[in-house]
Amino acid sequence: MAFHHFLLRVAIALTVLATSLPCGAATGVVIDEVTGNPIPQALVTTQAGVQHTGKDGRFEFDSSVASVAARAPGYLRMQTNTRGDTPVTLKLTPFRPKAVYLSVYGVTSTTLREEALALTQSTAINALVIDVKGDRGLTPYPSAARDAVGASAQLKATGPMARDFPALLADLHSRHLYLIARIVVFKDDPLADAHPAWTVRDANGKPWRDREHLQWLDPFSREVWQHNLDVAEEAAKMGFDEIQFDYVRFPDAAGLHFSQANTRANRTAAIVGFLQAARARLAPYNVFVAADIFGYVCWNLDDTAIGQQIELLGNPLDYISPMLYPSGFTWGLPGCTNPVADPGQIVRRSLDEAVQRTRLPSVRFRPWLQAFRDYAFDHRDFDAAQIRAQTAAADAAGSDGWMLWNPRNRYDPADLPR
Repeated sequence: MAFHHFLLRVAIALTVLATSLPCGAATGVVIDEVTGNPIPQALVTTQAGVQHTGKDGRFEFDSSVASVAARAPGYLRMQTNTRGDTPVTLKLTPFRPKAVYLSVYGVTSTTLREEALALTQSTAINALVIDVKGDRGLTPYPSAARDAVGASAQLKATGPMARDFPALLADLHSRHLYLIARIVVFKDDPLADAHPAWTVRDANGKPWRDREHLQWLDPFSREVWQHNLDVAEEAAKMGFDEIQFDYVRFPDAAGLHFSQANTRANRTAAIVGFLQAARARLAPYNVFVAADIFGYVCWNLDDTAIGQQIELLGNPLDYISPMLYPSGFTWGLPGCTNPVADPGQIVRRSLDEAVQRTRLPSVRFRPWLQAFRDYAFDHRDFDAAQIRAQTAAADAAGSDGWMLWNPRNRYDPADLPR
């Protein structure tokens, strides 16, 4: 009988021990595919959650998972299946995107799209920035997120459509292109028409319109946040590598009215809050999260009255993308009164200022560069000399590549670096 009681106690103890330990664990390391060195602070995503790797590149989740994904600035993202409790090694491939921009019309135009793809054969271009929700609120595919809020009527009436957009993205990926989804956030005329209560108001209490006669949405509105996050998740599900938010700011105009007081603290809290919400919403998809900022935000000590305070943007974003168009620096820089005469200086000094201000590594920045005719100084064409001066400056600064903006989606291969 005593021996029987002993065996019973042992069985109970083993049962308690078994139930107190995790039934499995997901462990592993994230390393550089080329050097074999561990990658600290890489983001690892599983069904059990998201965590950063340690200084040794290692991670550990308390429960077993079917797959593990990882990403880090300066690398391609990746995902692999697990084998029980066997530790996983994720090898990230170093990569710096060098992109051209395609609007809704550009990506759905066979001619413009094929011209952009041809650049990959003779130039350094290896990535595309594609409008998922453009400046006029149009999407290049039938969007369930837009349909749900009644904001897609204008698109169906006037805009081009790619009926099988995920298949198009798969084809672009098969050509080894890195794909960035550009989402214009708070300038959205169709959404404003559908939901007037969400709009920015003028001094008379009427919906305000900008110089293009387009309406903006209140950056304080959680309903506006929710809709843009729906669009972003839609893009992530379709297979984009990165979600890039543009016009993630307050309008640069005076005398406007919002649902909260228009103070610097409120503005920056709204912009950072939206980006943090985006990071949380997109976490399961292991996509990079980025945002575009005004070029002068790299220099101004305040939020430039639009809610973009550069020191606050590193936490919610993988990449910060300042728009370093020399034509946009209408007040110049100290010692540089004619930015278009020395475009490389604008890029070099602005990136250096951004790194110093934020104390982030240079790989956390990927600038927008000018590939269009000057509009502010002497109206010169931006050809090979001007474009290559900018790209060389971005490369020398150690940025995560660069992106070329041309609103007409026309890029001469002779103007681009090889």
